[in-house]
Amino acid sequence: MSQQHSALAPAPHPAEAKRSDWWRDAVIYQVYPRSFADSNGDGMGDLEGIRTRLPYLRDLGVDAVWLSPFYASPQADAGYDVADYRAVDPMFGSLLDADALIRDARGLGLRIIVDLVPNHSSDQHEWFKRAVAEGPGSPLRDRYHFRPGKGENGELPPNDWESIFGGPAWTRVEDGEWYLHLFAPEQPDFNWDHPAVGDEFRSILRFWLDMGVDGFRIDVAHGLVKAEGLPDLGSHDQVKLLGNDVMPFFDQDGVHEIYRQWRLILDEYSGERIFVAEAWTPTIERTANYVRPDELHQAFNFQYLSTAWDAEELREVIDRTLEAMRPVGAPATWVLSNHDVTRHATRFANPPGLGTQIRTAGDRELGLRRARAATLLMLALPGSAYIYQGEELGLPDVVDLADEDRQDPAYFRGAGQDGFRDGCRVPIPWTREGSSYGFGAGGSWLPQPSEWAELSVEAQTGDPGSTLELYRTALTVRRAQPGLGAGDAVEWLRAPAGVLAFRRGEFVCVANTGSESVTTPAYGRLLLASGEVAEVDGDAKVPADTTVWWTTA
Repeated sequence: MSQQHSALAPAPHPAEAKRSDWWRDAVIYQVYPRSFADSNGDGMGDLEGIRTRLPYLRDLGVDAVWLSPFYASPQADAGYDVADYRAVDPMFGSLLDADALIRDARGLGLRIIVDLVPNHSSDQHEWFKRAVAEGPGSPLRDRYHFRPGKGENGELPPNDWESIFGGPAWTRVEDGEWYLHLFAPEQPDFNWDHPAVGDEFRSILRFWLDMGVDGFRIDVAHGLVKAEGLPDLGSHDQVKLLGNDVMPFFDQDGVHEIYRQWRLILDEYSGERIFVAEAWTPTIERTANYVRPDELHQAFNFQYLSTAWDAEELREVIDRTLEAMRPVGAPATWVLSNHDVTRHATRFANPPGLGTQIRTAGDRELGLRRARAATLLMLALPGSAYIYQGEELGLPDVVDLADEDRQDPAYFRGAGQDGFRDGCRVPIPWTREGSSYGFGAGGSWLPQPSEWAELSVEAQTGDPGSTLELYRTALTVRRAQPGLGAGDAVEWLRAPAGVLAFRRGEFVCVANTGSESVTTPAYGRLLLASGEVAEVDGDAKVPADTTVWWTTA
């Protein structure tokens, strides 16, 4: 027999059943607000646009929605430069819009997780503006990292740290002092050794918890504490060391006391609110430190995200992840795309080293085929999974944006990141027609390719071979299968080279990462496959770049 997938009726949402520990196997959908849905036709997505599309997310089958920043901001780094943590930027709406969104989500059985940016503020934050205006010796300067420069007249930066966006991590103000910014100059780093900073963020946590949010994704969770004395790193091209080496400004042990204090606040609130860490660390074992029982609940698995579509490499990172999380009792997390990386439909289209370049239609087809297979593999693993908006449509990166259309601040700096993030942030298509394919009535802040009409929600809905229907079916099956979701182990099965095969209870997953079809046992009733699978006399022919789900029940 041959089967790809079929539509199944959505199962009841876990929130409706008041299931405990929902976050241990949750599927969490990332919304990048400026690129999701535009309600007022100004070309920029907003909270009201998100609110109107919540039924789509419920029907997709996700458990929670993570919103990237929508706070008041000059938008020097797409909202990750926050001027007021208790206000909504007018481009996204108002606090009333945020309240309506949170209430509607709860009514639909969806949870809302908001981004928190505690490593740095905007240079337009009231604290920083006053610190600059009041000059050296101002108490407000102690809430950031202001330092005199080196050299005869203080003309050199205080140390050799480099910005993640390229260039020095220090900017000099008119009075001669320098301030630290690990990202853009418009994003001065807070000094977490100052008690006022901790007091302020504990208050911010309570503000949004009182608004009804279900948790926080913590931006640069590994960066809050800097090594004492801000010592030189002694190395250039520091961006290449990120996540691969110990850095004096990242993954310092002092961050853990901050999160233990935050956890006490979160535990005061009912409803199982959660923290999710964006923590770039040298090893998965270091990442596990962030999710000890009295700290955070989840941490992004960047090691998995950066793994190639290769069976041997994938098995190694899966094993290491499960082994690292088991002692601390935290769920593993799995993610393939987000707002800062090349979409996996593009990333998997090319051999290593070609980056985001897609040369032919065949490359695009290969990338999508691998992306579909990688998604089924991810959703079969124990723990929680993250979906980035548009990946359920099979969207690739937009790699041919004109220079004048680019918005990523890293693109305009002379070193560091290359500005590639615009390609994964292009607004998603909802309909086949319209100035922005249903995103909004006034076009979109980044241009969409014409071929996205056929990748739109409208074009894919009801098509049993579409990527959107594959996601919908996969999330329905995942919820229905007792062997899927939470857990901390897989039972590996013998498989040909280039193939991953594992069992979880009565569930079996086989992923062929190779370039040729392979024959494996048909392990039971075929639940779902990312491509065409033929079963004959107890065996299954699994095509290249295909993942298959079976149940032995």
